Amino acid sequence: MNFETYPFEKLNDLLEDITSNSEYELSSLTIGEPQFDTPQFIQRSLQDSSTLLNKYPKTAGEEYLKDAMQGFIQKRFGVELSASQIIPTFGTREVLFNFPQFYLFDKTNPTIAFTNPFYQIYEGAAIASRAEIIHIDLTKENDFQPILDDETLKKCDLVILNYPNNPTSANISVDDLATWVKKAVEFDFVLINDECYSEIYFDENNKPCSVLEASIKAGNPTFKNVLALNSISKRSSAPGLRSGFIAGDEALLKEYMKYRTYVGCASPIPLQKAAATAWSDEAHVKVFQETYKENFEIAKELLGVEIPQATFYIWLEVKDELKFTQELYKEKHIKVLPGSFLGRNGMGQGYVRIALVESAQKTRKVLTRLKDFIDGQS
Repeated sequence: MNFETYPFEKLNDLLEDITSNSEYELSSLTIGEPQFDTPQFIQRSLQDSSTLLNKYPKTAGEEYLKDAMQGFIQKRFGVELSASQIIPTFGTREVLFNFPQFYLFDKTNPTIAFTNPFYQIYEGAAIASRAEIIHIDLTKENDFQPILDDETLKKCDLVILNYPNNPTSANISVDDLATWVKKAVEFDFVLINDECYSEIYFDENNKPCSVLEASIKAGNPTFKNVLALNSISKRSSAPGLRSGFIAGDEALLKEYMKYRTYVGCASPIPLQKAAATAWSDEAHVKVFQETYKENFEIAKELLGVEIPQATFYIWLEVKDELKFTQELYKEKHIKVLPGSFLGRNGMGQGYVRIALVESAQKTRKVLTRLKDFIDGQS
């Protein structure tokens, strides 16, 4: 398999021969990993469950974890799922990689489409599936919205959307997502929405929607050909718990569950206990949302960027993203990720991705340095 080098490895190569300004402490704004402690009540749940390490976990997930996830979906999106319409997973990365391989295995000439720029696991899954790739290009001109004509959609076996979007921070309306659901049913392709940033939002009256909501709105209450993925990594500042789910089409999930029995990616029981605790609580999520909102208010003040509906990313437009990244690192000891490392066919060129995942105090300090750098280029 010929996999593309991962973006962070490309960044290391790009900066390898550059001596950075030692006057400043290194500030890395590259990775989407919350830099906050996992809340104590979640940690205690993990600690209190450590004696359960002597038991094998169920591949299908423990009932209390499924109950917590179903409860989250009902409270957050107003969608009631049966136990057969959801599978707890070991985060979402493994699902995004292995579900396409499972689903596309019996297709003669498999075709997968996904948003571009993208989370690189989508491309890796396509390569591992020997699938033809169709890029759904996201540009400033189309407001970073997913658009494919019907003739192209007819070729697709699987489509992966990612809203709220990494890296552009764009979101999609429930009506537009419902249109995608209708196309998935009409042209018989599976539609996945990767929703792992759905809980990093800043307005209670303007929350990101789920493809499960859109499916019901589209007149598809059984979620035929529709799957939602989500995780607590961003929501609860707990990426190490590796707790996610895939939910939707019961018939698809029944067969996928058989496949997962062989994969061997069941979550250890103490992790499931802690994850159930996290999925069942909303108060801690609000605290993180306020922190990220404050970070964006600082970014708006210093950089003039608009606060997005969701995510913790700035998709900053620059003249030359590679040169910008190198010079910023050299002069201010700040790392950002060139947008072109996240896209293909020119997507992402002229942008850098900035992850606002630190405290407000640290964010103001580093964004002030970034502003000084940008002002110095003017």
